[in-house]
Amino acid sequence: MRDYKHWTKLAAGSAVVVLAITTASWAVTQEAGGAAITVYATPTCGCCTKWGDHLRANGFDVTMELVSDLTQLKVSHGIGSELTSCHTAFVEGYVVEGHVPAEVIERLLEERPEVAGIAVPGMPQGSPGMEGDRHEAYEVLAFDREGTTTVYARR
Repeated sequence: MRDYKHWTKLAAGSAVVVLAITTASWAVTQEAGGAAITVYATPTCGCCTKWGDHLRANGFDVTMELVSDLTQLKVSHGIGSELTSCHTAFVEGYVVEGHVPAEVIERLLEERPEVAGIAVPGMPQGSPGMEGDRHEAYEVLAFDREGTTTVYARR
Protein backbone atom coordinates (compact mmCIF):
# COMPACT_ATOMS: atom_id res chain seq x y z
CA MET A 1 0.00 0.00 0.00
CA ARG A 2 2.84 2.34 0.81
CA ASP A 3 4.40 1.95 -2.67
CA TYR A 4 1.03 2.71 -4.26
CA LYS A 5 0.79 6.05 -2.41
CA HIS A 6 4.36 6.90 -3.36
CA TRP A 7 3.76 6.23 -7.05
CA THR A 8 0.43 8.05 -6.98
CA LYS A 9 2.07 11.16 -5.51
CA LEU A 10 4.94 10.90 -7.99
CA ALA A 11 2.55 10.57 -10.94
CA ALA A 12 0.41 13.47 -9.74
CA GLY A 13 3.47 15.65 -9.24
CA SER A 14 4.78 14.76 -12.68
CA ALA A 15 1.43 15.59 -14.25
CA VAL A 16 1.47 19.03 -12.60
CA VAL A 17 5.00 19.71 -13.89
CA VAL A 18 4.10 18.59 -17.43
CA LEU A 19 0.95 20.72 -17.38
CA ALA A 20 2.90 23.76 -16.18
CA ILE A 21 5.57 23.34 -18.87
CA THR A 22 2.97 22.80 -21.59
CA THR A 23 0.97 25.85 -20.49
CA ALA A 24 4.07 28.05 -20.32
CA SER A 25 5.21 26.85 -23.74
CA TRP A 26 1.77 27.53 -25.23
CA ALA A 27 1.68 31.02 -23.69
CA VAL A 28 5.09 31.92 -25.12
CA THR A 29 4.02 30.66 -28.55
CA GLN A 30 0.78 32.68 -28.40
CA GLU A 31 2.59 35.86 -27.37
CA ALA A 32 5.00 35.52 -30.28
CA GLY A 33 2.34 34.96 -32.91
CA GLY A 34 1.97 31.22 -32.73
CA ALA A 35 -0.41 30.90 -35.64
CA ALA A 36 0.02 27.95 -37.97
CA ILE A 37 0.86 29.14 -41.48
CA THR A 38 1.31 26.95 -44.55
CA VAL A 39 3.62 28.33 -47.23
CA TYR A 40 3.51 27.05 -50.82
CA ALA A 41 6.67 27.67 -52.82
CA THR A 42 8.72 26.15 -55.60
CA PRO A 43 11.73 24.03 -54.61
CA THR A 44 14.20 26.42 -56.25
CA CYS A 45 13.17 29.61 -54.44
CA GLY A 46 15.63 30.51 -51.70
CA CYS A 47 13.93 33.74 -50.68
CA CYS A 48 10.75 31.79 -49.86
CA THR A 49 12.73 29.70 -47.37
CA LYS A 50 14.19 32.89 -45.88
CA TRP A 51 10.69 34.34 -45.53
CA GLY A 52 9.62 31.16 -43.71
CA ASP A 53 12.61 31.59 -41.39
CA HIS A 54 11.49 35.20 -40.73
CA LEU A 55 8.04 33.94 -39.74
CA ARG A 56 9.50 31.23 -37.46
CA ALA A 57 11.74 33.83 -35.78
CA ASN A 58 8.55 35.78 -35.04
CA GLY A 59 6.76 32.81 -33.46
CA PHE A 60 4.73 31.41 -36.34
CA ASP A 61 4.37 27.65 -36.77
CA VAL A 62 5.50 27.34 -40.40
CA THR A 63 4.88 24.40 -42.73
CA MET A 64 6.61 24.63 -46.11
CA GLU A 65 4.94 22.82 -49.02
CA LEU A 66 7.11 22.62 -52.12
CA VAL A 67 5.20 22.45 -55.41
CA SER A 68 6.33 22.73 -59.01
CA ASP A 69 3.65 25.22 -60.12
CA LEU A 70 1.71 27.74 -58.05
CA THR A 71 -0.43 29.17 -60.85
CA GLN A 72 -3.64 27.24 -60.17
CA LEU A 73 -3.32 27.77 -56.42
CA LYS A 74 -3.03 31.52 -56.90
CA VAL A 75 -5.90 31.73 -59.40
CA SER A 76 -8.23 29.65 -57.23
CA HIS A 77 -7.67 31.99 -54.27
CA GLY A 78 -8.22 35.28 -56.11
CA ILE A 79 -4.59 36.31 -56.44
CA GLY A 80 -4.49 38.31 -59.65
CA SER A 81 -1.33 38.96 -61.63
CA GLU A 82 -1.02 42.45 -60.10
CA LEU A 83 -0.63 40.84 -56.64
CA THR A 84 1.61 37.92 -57.53
CA SER A 85 4.88 37.12 -55.83
CA CYS A 86 6.98 33.97 -55.53
CA HIS A 87 5.10 32.20 -52.72
CA THR A 88 1.57 31.90 -51.35
CA ALA A 89 0.62 31.16 -47.75
CA PHE A 90 -2.53 30.46 -45.78
CA VAL A 91 -3.14 31.40 -42.15
CA GLU A 92 -6.41 31.23 -40.23
CA GLY A 93 -8.57 31.60 -43.34
CA TYR A 94 -6.52 34.36 -44.96
CA VAL A 95 -4.27 34.30 -48.02
CA VAL A 96 -0.81 35.83 -47.62
CA GLU A 97 0.96 36.48 -50.92
CA GLY A 98 4.62 37.38 -51.08
CA HIS A 99 7.09 38.90 -48.65
CA VAL A 100 4.63 40.24 -46.06
CA PRO A 101 6.33 41.13 -42.74
CA ALA A 102 5.35 38.98 -39.75
CA GLU A 103 4.08 41.98 -37.79
CA VAL A 104 1.63 42.83 -40.58
CA ILE A 105 0.32 39.25 -40.54
CA GLU A 106 -0.07 39.51 -36.76
CA ARG A 107 -2.03 42.75 -37.23
CA LEU A 108 -4.25 41.02 -39.81
CA LEU A 109 -4.99 38.21 -37.35
CA GLU A 110 -5.75 40.68 -34.55
CA GLU A 111 -7.99 42.98 -36.60
CA ARG A 112 -9.70 40.25 -38.67
CA PRO A 113 -10.81 42.54 -41.54
CA GLU A 114 -13.27 41.25 -44.11
CA VAL A 115 -10.71 40.61 -46.84
CA ALA A 116 -9.51 37.50 -48.65
CA GLY A 117 -5.91 38.28 -47.79
CA ILE A 118 -2.90 40.53 -47.99
CA ALA A 119 -0.07 40.72 -50.51
CA VAL A 120 3.29 42.27 -51.22
CA PRO A 121 3.43 42.15 -55.03
CA GLY A 122 6.77 41.34 -56.62
CA MET A 123 9.90 40.89 -54.57
CA PRO A 124 10.85 44.27 -53.03
CA GLN A 125 14.44 44.61 -51.84
CA GLY A 126 14.61 44.84 -48.06
CA SER A 127 11.36 42.97 -47.43
CA PRO A 128 11.53 39.83 -45.23
CA GLY A 129 13.35 37.14 -47.19
CA MET A 130 14.78 39.74 -49.57
CA GLU A 131 17.19 41.41 -47.15
CA GLY A 132 20.29 43.04 -48.54
CA ASP A 133 22.08 46.36 -48.85
CA ARG A 134 19.09 48.17 -50.32
CA HIS A 135 15.60 48.80 -49.00
CA GLU A 136 12.90 49.92 -51.38
CA ALA A 137 9.61 51.24 -50.08
CA TYR A 138 6.67 48.93 -50.67
CA GLU A 139 3.01 48.52 -49.82
CA VAL A 140 1.15 45.62 -48.31
CA LEU A 141 -2.19 45.41 -50.12
CA ALA A 142 -5.40 43.94 -48.76
CA PHE A 143 -7.59 42.29 -51.39
CA ASP A 144 -11.03 40.76 -51.66
CA ARG A 145 -12.39 37.98 -53.89
CA GLU A 146 -13.58 40.51 -56.48
CA GLY A 147 -10.07 41.87 -56.98
CA THR A 148 -10.49 45.14 -55.12
CA THR A 149 -7.31 46.22 -53.36
CA THR A 150 -6.57 48.75 -50.64
CA VAL A 151 -3.31 49.71 -48.96
CA TYR A 152 -3.10 47.84 -45.65
CA ALA A 153 0.43 48.88 -44.62
CA ARG A 154 3.47 50.72 -45.95
CA ARG A 155 7.07 49.70 -45.35
